[in-house]
Amino acid sequence: MRLLGLLISLLALAAAMMGSIAFGVTNIPLTEVWNSFAHYNGGNEHLIILTARVPRALIAAAVGASLAIAGALMQVITRNPIASPSTLGVNAGAAFFIIMAAGWLGVDGLQAFTLVALIGAAVSGGIVFMLGSIGRDGMTPVKITLAGASMAAFFHSLTQGLMLSDGKMFDQVLIWLVGSVAGRDLNQLNAVWPYMAAGMLIALLLGRHLNALSMGDDIAQSLGQKTALIKLLAAAAVILLAGGSVAAAGPIAFIGIIIPHIVRYFIGNDYRWILPYSAVLGAILLVTADLGSRYIAMPKEVPVGVMTAIIGVPFFVYIARKGRRTS
Repeated sequence: MRLLGLLISLLALAAAMMGSIAFGVTNIPLTEVWNSFAHYNGGNEHLIILTARVPRALIAAAVGASLAIAGALMQVITRNPIASPSTLGVNAGAAFFIIMAAGWLGVDGLQAFTLVALIGAAVSGGIVFMLGSIGRDGMTPVKITLAGASMAAFFHSLTQGLMLSDGKMFDQVLIWLVGSVAGRDLNQLNAVWPYMAAGMLIALLLGRHLNALSMGDDIAQSLGQKTALIKLLAAAAVILLAGGSVAAAGPIAFIGIIIPHIVRYFIGNDYRWILPYSAVLGAILLVTADLGSRYIAMPKEVPVGVMTAIIGVPFFVYIARKGRRTS
């Protein structure tokens, strides 16, 4: 049944991506979408499809999948139900490093921005982990949440300070900082997909070990698991996934919180299935959110980060209240 559900989810993702390619300010018939691949004629519609909408759909799917897997990994290694790259400051750190590198250091180029985003994600994640682990009781959900919220606020403040010091920079990066996949091309996907693919591969290979880790460090160690190594590899995967996502689309929030909870509700706690399901459903969510963002204020478009916030904030409140009742 789980395999069948995954296949159905993949079909739903294909349908969502087809809708993302066909619909928007300019609606394009599905037959014309097919013709743009099979019989390209260089016309306006074919150009829109191949140079704008196909890259946009592919980037949205890749970013959504990456953020959902990163959220699932962070929730199991921190034992925190609201952990995600956005709530624990990883996205904010990656975004700040990109702004600093572009505005102060003159860094340019997609590959350079990707590497800077990965470094920022690693620095921010490392600081949060260190702060959340201080004390005799080690890392606890409350301490990691407070550390993550503090670092996210810190990096957001630094980012805003940098932008306000340079009005031109503010105009250039404002939409990107909200989170958007509009206006991206395949070059941006080519710059980040190797890192995303590596992060996904590491995560999938850890599936069986994460099942043991989810029962607690003591039980995992009694089963022969090297918990420190597992957490280190999972953290490396999170950095690759979150850093690549920020480099491609900016710091999009809430995907990493919403999807893992939905997946666990429907298929249980087996991470060998949670991770691939999270990838597919995360891709579906971001692709459909991007499609919906085109219709809120037509003919203008709302950044997809606004759409994920509209969806994610009520879900975040629900998870937080649920966790409080069960604590």
